Amino acid sequence: MLSLIKRTLLGNDIDGQLPARVQQAIQTQENQSEILIAWVQLFLVMVFATLYALSPKTFSADAMFAPVPYALASYLIFTLIRTAVAITRYLSWWFLSLSVIADMTLLMFLIWSFHIQYEQEPSFYLKAPTLLYVFIFISLRALRFDVRYVLLAGLSAALGWTVLLGYAVHSGNGMANITNDYVLYTMSHNILLGAEFDKIISILVVTFILALVIVRAKRLLINSVAQATAAEDLSRFFSPEIAEKITHSEGWIEPGTGQTREAAILHCDLQGFTRLSMEKPANEVITLLAEYQARIVPIIQRNGGTIDKFLGDGILATFGAAVQTDHYSADCLRAMEEMMVETRDWAKEREAQGLEPQVIRFTAASGSILFGAVGDKSRLEYTVIGEPVNLAAKLDKHAKAEQAIALLTLQSYEEALAQGFTPSTQMEIRAARDVGGVTGLVDLVVLTEAD
Repeated sequence: MLSLIKRTLLGNDIDGQLPARVQQAIQTQENQSEILIAWVQLFLVMVFATLYALSPKTFSADAMFAPVPYALASYLIFTLIRTAVAITRYLSWWFLSLSVIADMTLLMFLIWSFHIQYEQEPSFYLKAPTLLYVFIFISLRALRFDVRYVLLAGLSAALGWTVLLGYAVHSGNGMANITNDYVLYTMSHNILLGAEFDKIISILVVTFILALVIVRAKRLLINSVAQATAAEDLSRFFSPEIAEKITHSEGWIEPGTGQTREAAILHCDLQGFTRLSMEKPANEVITLLAEYQARIVPIIQRNGGTIDKFLGDGILATFGAAVQTDHYSADCLRAMEEMMVETRDWAKEREAQGLEPQVIRFTAASGSILFGAVGDKSRLEYTVIGEPVNLAAKLDKHAKAEQAIALLTLQSYEEALAQGFTPSTQMEIRAARDVGGVTGLVDLVVLTEAD
């Protein structure tokens, strides 16, 4: 029962310890809020100064000194310092607390000074509408999403008004001015204690409600930041298109859900990597693999491709699967040509460094595929299934027999031409090839760089 009440009031609990990067993201949001609060405070002190300058001054020359200009000047200096500190560095808790108390102290001091400015009894300031600014200062603290400062602002305001009420009651004719007649209260300087207690209660209730809102909102903020960070992390482990499908799915993604698409499948393979991984130190192998992927992956993505998975030294990419297009084969061919140039440049760079040049093979096929989620509820994976996927992988092995760096089906090549692809490489048709594991003969195209 207690847990239900707690969840109803405060919202859902935050699961586990937040990662440091999530805490840092929240801290950044709070720092930005402090800068906004500082500017609002600066605006408010300007408003107070303008209103004071425009208001009529009724006190005589021999009256007590006018305290308002000194208070406003001091608060302006404090606000400027606070604004500068908020922009340049993180504000500590004690400085923030001091700022909250300074806000309320200024407001209560301005209200207190009204009876001096207008030469009236202290009970005069109890009817000042300036008290409404209390709610502005309290709500201003809600921008930070930290309930402590909202509570501090509300309690400071309630305490401040209690002190002003006590001063009005015990000064001058205050005790004699206490009344229970509401009409007399509104038409004179008499004090209606019930009305003043209502103000204090209103301040405390508004503070309590805002505190609840802040607690609930901060939990939502934390969960939102955590989800946004998780989505950003997903884009590192999945392609951006797949990460977006996961994070923006309207419903719970179930295994076995998929769509039939027309797509091109690209298979990239680092030739001789298995032998190399056995002969070279592990760190050298990983460095080579990272350099190879860093050169190839951006080209695939730049041409509209999606990385389906990394297969050791192999890369399986799709065009038109994750994001449906009508130029998937053309995009795939453009990527292949660009990767051929990149492979040549990489080989020259390695030779200039006295390193062994690496050969990368590219094979492609196109046709109808099934794109969707596979696995079970505890472990899902978006992938592509279909004959073009198998054919692209089998062509990788067959490319050795053809002594080809870039090999694809004639169907895919003709499809790319129909989709607007303009070749910059030479092509050679090798018809009726017997590809291992494929039923029937396949017409292939070998791409080579133009002379």
